Amino acid sequence: MVLTMTKIDFYTGSTDKLRTACQLSHKAMQNGVRVLLSAPDEATTNALDKLLWHYPATAFIPHCRSDADEAELMPVLVNHGSDKFPHHDLLISLHGECVPFFSHFERVIEIVGSDAEDSQLGRKRFKFYRDRGYELRHIDLSKAQDA
Repeated sequence: MVLTMTKIDFYTGSTDKLRTACQLSHKAMQNGVRVLLSAPDEATTNALDKLLWHYPATAFIPHCRSDADEAELMPVLVNHGSDKFPHHDLLISLHGECVPFFSHFERVIEIVGSDAEDSQLGRKRFKFYRDRGYELRHIDLSKAQDA
């Protein structure tokens, strides 16, 4: 088995990081990619869990916590605080810093908000990955969204 280096995408300029995470999870799920949404704390995890039940408006994204019994069967997992996962396809991170287990995943998406503090934290994460030779891609959501 040949190991490939994790590919990392930065989605910057997000006006609603949780909604962006849901949109990207939905798209990945439609393409048969399993997702781990990693949140920095219980409050963010709960908010994300709630939003996933109502996104998109005409359906919902099947999901559960990463430590639930049914986690192996779900296309989308929500997590904070654990580093044990039943799959390693796509990690969507909502953290302000790089999570220690990012390299276990084939692909990582870092979502960066539009405010100055989050942009600064995003630049630090970008530099961290770049300095270690990871393949990086940047998607500016502020240019993709309708004004």
